[in-house]
Amino acid sequence: MFLDKLIGFFSNDMAIDLGTANTLVLLKGEGIIINEPSVVAVQTNKSGVERVLAVGHEAKEMVGKTPGNIRAIRPMRDGVIADFDMTEKMIRYFIEKAHHRKSFVRPRIIVCVPYGLTQVERKAVRESALSAGAREVFLIEEPMAAAIGAGLPVKEAHGNLVVDIGGGTTEIGVVSLGGIVISKSIRTAGDKIDKAISEYVKKKYNLLIGDRVAEDIKITIGTAMPLEEELTMTVNGRDQVSGLLNSIELTSEDAREAMAEPLREIAEALKSILEQARPDLAGDIVENGVILTGGGALIRLLDKYLSEVVKLPVYVAEEPLLAVAKGTGRALEEIDLLQQLAYE
Repeated sequence: MFLDKLIGFFSNDMAIDLGTANTLVLLKGEGIIINEPSVVAVQTNKSGVERVLAVGHEAKEMVGKTPGNIRAIRPMRDGVIADFDMTEKMIRYFIEKAHHRKSFVRPRIIVCVPYGLTQVERKAVRESALSAGAREVFLIEEPMAAAIGAGLPVKEAHGNLVVDIGGGTTEIGVVSLGGIVISKSIRTAGDKIDKAISEYVKKKYNLLIGDRVAEDIKITIGTAMPLEEELTMTVNGRDQVSGLLNSIELTSEDAREAMAEPLREIAEALKSILEQARPDLAGDIVENGVILTGGGALIRLLDKYLSEVVKLPVYVAEEPLLAVAKGTGRALEEIDLLQQLAYE
């Protein structure tokens, strides 16, 4: 007991936004200190023993380019742990990096998780963090973290609607009086949009492209509505008919067509939440509008597109990519808020 307290005294509490695409780590009193892709590169020797080669940015650079004995793994899929062992190794790496490679450190950690996680999946996240060296683990649901990070008055008796579009899931929640009143989690988000783009390019242009290229297309020329001035981008890939390498010119209109179906699914999920809202909450939402967070909030004209669908004002939060991480960090800073929001 004394040793646990002593170790705890020398270790900073941490908040982790364990995302499908990126993992952000905050240290209490210091803010965001790590923002890296959720990717682990593993090398297997002739005896079948695996060792971690790289984590984060360095590992992402290896995706799609590795020889047979090296694998670049994304341990999180659709907002949940797909590979427990690799998730544990990734969390351990981030804990040690945050504490300057001190492996004896055992911080208290709050981890942000999607609203729709089952009890089994929540237990897996918790055990993964404990196995990685945490001495105590709290979980906070993503819609609440996003609302806090976006600066919404979550403790007040006002309904606020937040839509967080991440890599694996889109989390939609109405927050009031420090709790989530209504929420929906769908597995249509950044990854599914990337896949829709690669399928579109394959179908229309017979060009095979990888996940990273599809993501580049989304970021560079992606749009939810027609633009006044069309954007273009040269895309390299392999022609699936001839098998030879080829280049094509993609336009923002191509990207919009490719992204149309997943964006429609997000809009439909938002409509279903609004249909469930009680009259008093609905009045607050009409007054306050809808707040967008997450990487998907950066898609051009997505706020205008959703506004036209639901007939409400839609706003993009300041620094939407960091909203969930900031909200998780604030819950860590405010112990009373942590105890109110986190569940074990």
